[in-house]
Amino acid sequence: MQSPSSPAFDGKAFVHTLTGSPGVYRYFNAADELLYVGKASNLKKRVGSYFLKPRMEPRIAAMVAQIARVQITVTRTEGEALLLESQLIKSLKPRYNILLRDDKSYPYIYLSSGEDYPRLAFHRGARNLPGRYFGPYPSTWAVRESLSLMQKLFKVRQCEDSYFRNRSRPCLLYQIGRCSAPCVGLISVADYAQDVRHAEMFLEGRSSAVIDELAEAMEQASKALNFERAAKLRDQVATLRQLQAQHHVQGASADMDVLACCIEAGMACVSVLFFRNGISLGTRDFFPRLPLDAEPADVLTQFIAQYYLDRPVPRELVLGEDLADQQILGDMLAQHSGHPVELKASVRGERARFLQMAQRNAQASLTGRLASRQTLGTRFDDLQKVLGLDEPPRRIECFDISHTMGEATVASCVVFGPEGPEKSHYRRFNIAGITPGDDYAAMHQALTRRFRKLAEGEGARPDILLIDGGAGQVAQALDVLDDLGVSGIVVVGVAKGPGRRAGEETLVLARDDRTLGGELHPGSSSPALHLVAAVRDEAHRFAISGHRKRREKARERSVLEDVPGIGARRRSALLKTFGGMQGVEAAGVEELMQVKGIDRGLAERIYAMLHG
Repeated sequence: MQSPSSPAFDGKAFVHTLTGSPGVYRYFNAADELLYVGKASNLKKRVGSYFLKPRMEPRIAAMVAQIARVQITVTRTEGEALLLESQLIKSLKPRYNILLRDDKSYPYIYLSSGEDYPRLAFHRGARNLPGRYFGPYPSTWAVRESLSLMQKLFKVRQCEDSYFRNRSRPCLLYQIGRCSAPCVGLISVADYAQDVRHAEMFLEGRSSAVIDELAEAMEQASKALNFERAAKLRDQVATLRQLQAQHHVQGASADMDVLACCIEAGMACVSVLFFRNGISLGTRDFFPRLPLDAEPADVLTQFIAQYYLDRPVPRELVLGEDLADQQILGDMLAQHSGHPVELKASVRGERARFLQMAQRNAQASLTGRLASRQTLGTRFDDLQKVLGLDEPPRRIECFDISHTMGEATVASCVVFGPEGPEKSHYRRFNIAGITPGDDYAAMHQALTRRFRKLAEGEGARPDILLIDGGAGQVAQALDVLDDLGVSGIVVVGVAKGPGRRAGEETLVLARDDRTLGGELHPGSSSPALHLVAAVRDEAHRFAISGHRKRREKARERSVLEDVPGIGARRRSALLKTFGGMQGVEAAGVEELMQVKGIDRGLAERIYAMLHG
């Protein structure tokens, strides 16, 4: 680190000490903060271009003026330098690099293992459960669509384990031909394992091999005069071929991504069209950070290097721009993925049509983003005026409560900034230990849990705290902030208008002395109220979705799971013997003892648990 008395960094002298080998360079300022990471095929020439040129673009010159030291890492090849550069940018997030802002994890299809009847399921998050993960998919819709196909084709179960273990008769999915009812033993373990294997093959892109196997099995069943099985296999092959024809995209290779970039007004959008197994999985738009002036080719290079660093790479990438490091990038991706990867910029026919589609998507998404950013800025400025703030707010937090007659109460906290919702900062609070239906106590508990950490020096401080509710809920917020000694936050309640009509909400304010103040009625044409309503509605949506998940989880859980000595096997035996929970609840101690593995002590505990 450079002290105030240290001499300025002599870039020209430093360049003379460098080698002409490939490698990565890092620029640090006087506070030892990382400014920029770059790669070079020739370190001496590349680093020298920053210090030996007489003139540079203003923004680059501003960065060079801050450089206090340079760190060099020599690599064997330019490909290794490109890979190291991408890893460092993604992990260290330097201020002046193009950075892919992609915090949200991608969805996968999960196939469990280690059980007689594995399940297929939607999965997002850490992949630490035993089993296989297929993906990532570009969107939730793509996963849901694929899971729907799995139900039609192979009838592999997708229900939760708690639901599966407690079934005493087949569910509706069996009745409509979407599940083979393994929960009640209507399919053997061997036949189910065959369906699972075919589902795996299909998800791996080997649908033609699945059709061949099923067709051969159909012939064998027919020769063995097992015409019922042959007819089922015939229908399965026909369905598979029909779905394959419906979802196959003409002109798309088995695995291909099409990427286009658009830059305007200091913002960039990269639009990606995903094709897997010849099927379109949809499109997704990304908005990388652009701290330095960059061309679309620069953005695509950094996007590809960062995006595919920890994801499966398709065999073909169709690009909207020729890249300077195209061959090096292709070699790096091939080494990373273990299979050849082809990068193409000059394409014809259907690929050209896909590329035009991606370019139109990128332009439209960027235009919409710029428009929404301008609109959002206007709304933040108007909120500053309405509330009489010294400057526009930078962080707004909103709290809401959701429950069903006091059951499974959940509080939500959503965060908005000048760029819009900051979903990585959203939080939910499962409320416990209060009188069911007491919204004031629920709000008090959620706010205490949120702002206790702030009082301890953790987390970011909001400029405005929105509370979904009137004077009573605002009073709860003021009490919590006073008790914790947190100050400098503007508290505003959002009370519904007459008849709950949108645009007629009342803003309940707090005075400077931390007591309830007056009310504001901005009106339906107020940009400030549009912002407040949007944040409030997002908090409401987030709270409801959390409440529903908690309620469904509670209802799926069997009371028998809380009885000591009752495992999955005994629970299943009880449910099968008595035909479900109603039968178990109606049974006496003597009847419970008739089930294999249930002695008197255990029967008495079960009876006591079910009857209080």
